[in-house]
Amino acid sequence: MKFEEFLKSVSKIKNIPLPAEASHFKMLPPFRQELLKKQEEAIKKAKHAGVLALFYPDESAQTKFILILRKTYKGVHSDQVAFPGGKVEKQDKSILDTALRETYEEVGVTIETIQILKKVSQVYIPPSNFYVQPFIGITENTPQFKKQDSEVEALIEVDLEHFLDDQSLITKTVATSYSIEVEVPAFKLNNHVVWGATAMMLSEIKDLLKQLL
Repeated sequence: MKFEEFLKSVSKIKNIPLPAEASHFKMLPPFRQELLKKQEEAIKKAKHAGVLALFYPDESAQTKFILILRKTYKGVHSDQVAFPGGKVEKQDKSILDTALRETYEEVGVTIETIQILKKVSQVYIPPSNFYVQPFIGITENTPQFKKQDSEVEALIEVDLEHFLDDQSLITKTVATSYSIEVEVPAFKLNNHVVWGATAMMLSEIKDLLKQLL
């Protein structure tokens, strides 16, 4: 989809109610369903993070958004696909400031070039005890990405039409942080499997966009 067409369509996104859990449940791993009942108390003590789904025109003026592949490290999110973003730091004035700062640090898109379209539903991540606030944003120029080598293994530029195509939905056997293997719903984007919290956020963004495009 041409970015100009995308911009015209998403101008109304602020007026659309969030599908929230209806979207999240589509991508919910089976073991997470049992944890939902205990989640409210855990959220009260959770750390906070902000992430950004950033849409932009590529060099052919087609609409894409950026994901990152995290480095391999000793942690629950090692080698996983995610949105640019991270935990709240003391200097951040808001959770949006966190998402914008982390996006600049991780993929090199300057804050002043980003326009925020909508705040979407928060997602709790039990293994790392983070409560994540996603935002949808755009930058109207083709970014000159620069990855943060210390934390980002690779940048993943996803075509919007590929993302919206239901053929990108798969099931995948994964080894979870609870040391069990389970079949989980996932997205396959640019040959990367995206599941868990990021897939839940993507599901809501997809459902929002499908009402407009």
